[in-house]
Amino acid sequence: MRFTDQTVSVVIGGTSGIGKAVADALSQRPGRVEIASRKTGLDIADDAIVEAWFERFGTIDHVIVTAGSQAPGGKVTDVSLEAARAAFDVKFWGAIAAVRAAAPHVRKGGTITLTSGFLARRAVPGAYVKTAMNAALEAVAKVLARELSPIRVNVISPGLTDTEAYAGMADDARKAMLARAAATLPAGAHGQPQDLAAAYLFAIDNPFVTGSVIDVEGGALIT
Repeated sequence: MRFTDQTVSVVIGGTSGIGKAVADALSQRPGRVEIASRKTGLDIADDAIVEAWFERFGTIDHVIVTAGSQAPGGKVTDVSLEAARAAFDVKFWGAIAAVRAAAPHVRKGGTITLTSGFLARRAVPGAYVKTAMNAALEAVAKVLARELSPIRVNVISPGLTDTEAYAGMADDARKAMLARAAATLPAGAHGQPQDLAAAYLFAIDNPFVTGSVIDVEGGALIT
């Protein structure tokens, strides 16, 4: 898909991590990149705010949603439903709110690209909230690809990626975690934000890709 000076791309979650890498990559192309996140005042858990934010636009070419939530970890019997619902409000319902608000503005042939995670299809004890909300996103995206056609809807599913999501860890612990991943993954490396950004650009650029879940996880799903 050709980018021109009139191309408008929206990156929700674009102020940090994978979203920032996507926004940086798009900024190297012609057109305008609109970046939003909770840091800029866009709380995607509030559908009224999301609706009002998108009303500012005329036509949009590409919408990328990378905003996520810190999902609580633990067994089903240990995690409070309140905490689980709060995570869903951001990662799942927030993405749906963004699609609902953006779709009327996306031109025919434009794209919407969502973000899940490899735990959607890997059973890891203590991660049921992440598994559930990411799996829900992947399933719904396939329905959206049918309903919103000829807008193309895809999902990028990242594996362990070195982003600010782990900023709360001690530096040594974070490096050790990433090194363990690199040693066990078939790719022999953990993810970098730029690795993921390339996948979003692929979903945007390839006109024959829709309803797809694109795994970029270093082989985590085959270990």
